[in-house]
Amino acid sequence: MSIRLGDAAPNFTAETTEGNLTFYDWKEDSWAVLFSHPKDFTPVCTTELGAVAALKPEFEKRNTKVIGLSVDPVASHEGWVQDIEDVTGHALNFPLIADHDRKVSDLYDMIHPNADDTMTVRSVFVVGPDNKVKLTLTYPASTGRSCDELLRVIDSLQLTDRHAVATPVNWKSGEDVIIGVGVSDDEAHERFPGFQAKKPYLRVTPQPTD
Repeated sequence: MSIRLGDAAPNFTAETTEGNLTFYDWKEDSWAVLFSHPKDFTPVCTTELGAVAALKPEFEKRNTKVIGLSVDPVASHEGWVQDIEDVTGHALNFPLIADHDRKVSDLYDMIHPNADDTMTVRSVFVVGPDNKVKLTLTYPASTGRSCDELLRVIDSLQLTDRHAVATPVNWKSGEDVIIGVGVSDDEAHERFPGFQAKKPYLRVTPQPTD
């Protein structure tokens, strides 16, 4: 069964490039990104892992841990690590799950038989501090992901988790946001003084600061 937004992210224990770990214990009370790769020593995956490694400080600013997954064993992962650094200039600095028995892939429905019955698609799961799934993305094996988009979405998720707002199309951190539809006008005047009502249902305000 596929995982829906708001579902508890399945917990698991797995072998990784940083030893055995249990997902909930590893992520603790942070946000987490779990993303899968179809196979080791594949070109698109190599570029992705290097890009994510380069952005580790950005994830840390957002209290977000990153963990990858591939269906190959740890020995294969360890051989791949040097290629990633050679190609991208960035060494792997987060755990990479060895899902050779497809245990985690099956838990998270990462294998789509219509695409390939043995390799994972490019799945992304963003999990909140409450261990609930906040976002899911699925890409075909041939299409690399946008790390900039992933960071943008995490910014939105964290902002809207703290405040009664939503983020408009193409929003980036620091730009105006939309007041939530569940907030009355009276409450909006109190919480977001000076907001602009473009329509009765579309009220814009500067991004709240913590």
